[in-house]
Amino acid sequence: MSVAYLRSEITRMFRSPRFVFFAVAFPILMFLLQSNVFVSKDNKDHAAVVIVLMVNMMVFGGFGAAMSNATKLAYERSTGWQRQLRLTPLSGIGYLSGKALSALLVGLPAMILVPVVAWLNQDVDFDLAKWAALIAVAWATMIPFVFLGLLLGQFGTVDSMQPVNMLITMGMGFLGGLWIPVQTVSWLHDIAQFLPSYGAVQLGYHAAGAGADGSVGGALLMIGAWTVVLGALVIRRYRKDGARV
Repeated sequence: MSVAYLRSEITRMFRSPRFVFFAVAFPILMFLLQSNVFVSKDNKDHAAVVIVLMVNMMVFGGFGAAMSNATKLAYERSTGWQRQLRLTPLSGIGYLSGKALSALLVGLPAMILVPVVAWLNQDVDFDLAKWAALIAVAWATMIPFVFLGLLLGQFGTVDSMQPVNMLITMGMGFLGGLWIPVQTVSWLHDIAQFLPSYGAVQLGYHAAGAGADGSVGGALLMIGAWTVVLGALVIRRYRKDGARV
């Protein structure tokens, strides 16, 4: 993988005001809104609820960053840029891994800034090891979402990607428990068990000591299964497209 290519991908993302807002600013704003407006400080469970909201918005920010590749890939396919790159020394694995790693790296700001805001605004106070573990776990759970973005970009068009991205991000977020506690609605809870968004927040709750629903092993299995399946589909689709060049 080319370091110059990776650097250019990261730079392109952060030059987009829309990306910066939705992947970095929006999760922070939503955390502040939920923790200051919708959660009473007189509530005896206030501290636990704030930690849950923090983890939710960390995962949501990472999810948004991970999915950013969908529109970019669709654009590169429609303009023929992906075809041109196949004729350069950049390998297919280098191209896909560059996209994947750049999405992971640009997801880090939300993973770090949401906890910083929670610490400053809501007095969430963990020791350094616990903060590091929480950020590392939340960051690692981005991987299946990165592959999902790469897969969608291989199928969609430029015009379709924005609404599709929004629908999947908000839909998986809602059904996976990022916006409401799905444990209170039986059918939502049943659906959530099969979603990577639910597995991601559960692993985050475990790392933060926030009273997760289910075991670490079950959440890891869910994240791992989605990662393997989506990763295989991304490679298969890219090779299929490459056969047409």
